[in-house]
Amino acid sequence: MTAGDAVPTQQGAQEPRKTQDAPPVAEDGYVPSARRLERERFKRARTRRATAVAAVSTLVTGAVLFLVIVNSPGWPRTRETFFSAHYAREALPEILDGLWLNFRLLLVCGAAVLVLGMLIAVARTLRGPVFFPLRALATAYTDFFRGLPLIICLLMVVFGIPALRLQGVTTDPVLLGGTALVLTYSAYVAEVFRAGIESVHPSQRAAARSLGLGSGQTLRFVVLPQAVRRVVPPLLNDLVSLQKDTGLVSIAGAVDAVYAAQITASKSFNYTPYVVAGLIFVALTIPMTRFTDSVTARMDRRRAQGGIV
Repeated sequence: MTAGDAVPTQQGAQEPRKTQDAPPVAEDGYVPSARRLERERFKRARTRRATAVAAVSTLVTGAVLFLVIVNSPGWPRTRETFFSAHYAREALPEILDGLWLNFRLLLVCGAAVLVLGMLIAVARTLRGPVFFPLRALATAYTDFFRGLPLIICLLMVVFGIPALRLQGVTTDPVLLGGTALVLTYSAYVAEVFRAGIESVHPSQRAAARSLGLGSGQTLRFVVLPQAVRRVVPPLLNDLVSLQKDTGLVSIAGAVDAVYAAQITASKSFNYTPYVVAGLIFVALTIPMTRFTDSVTARMDRRRAQGGIV
């Protein structure tokens, strides 16, 4: 019996035996043409070739940079000062203990920034002359704190508020540093939310009002859900920046990862603890950055397919 002969089935019927060279058959009976199969093989080969070239070029570039650095005249002293394994092991436990404060600041300040930023954005988009003072105040807030450097805001809040000697006002550097972070990042997040709100087409508001919804109901049930979905990627980017900037509270004396590295470095005049703290922040930031990129790509695909209004 040859490869093309009929093969009996259990019901007695006969069906042709498939040959090894036959193209795959889809469930709906579609058989790709030879030209399409050849084109797909060409694309796969081109992808493998491009991957191999990228890997080789990366290895060559890395090797060249490594040789340039290790053969430089000051490399032995630099390695001892910034890349000492002994001081890295010594500083790692204290830095990890201080990192817990950065995590808490990220969670609390992140939630406060989202709430305050949303309120400011809504205030800036209120319509009607009666809301002009509120719109002006929200605009002045965003303009001021977006233009003020974060480190100056931290210094003003951390050292200025205790100098007032107000009754009942905290002097805790962690709370004051977190307040400065919230004040600054709320201005940036408010602009992100406002851009999302203004990107919603006016016909959405008109349709909601024609159905009997009030201004507040239209904003809550129609405009804000669409606006928030559209600004998720830039909000995640602001969250990544907030994670890094939590290390600035060390200037107030809060013992976070950066200040713990500073304490360890001051004992030995070796800067390896700073490198360790920086690498930890980088290791935490990269997954969040990749997650932001994946969310952005997924939303772009859905928008291209008409899945996001």
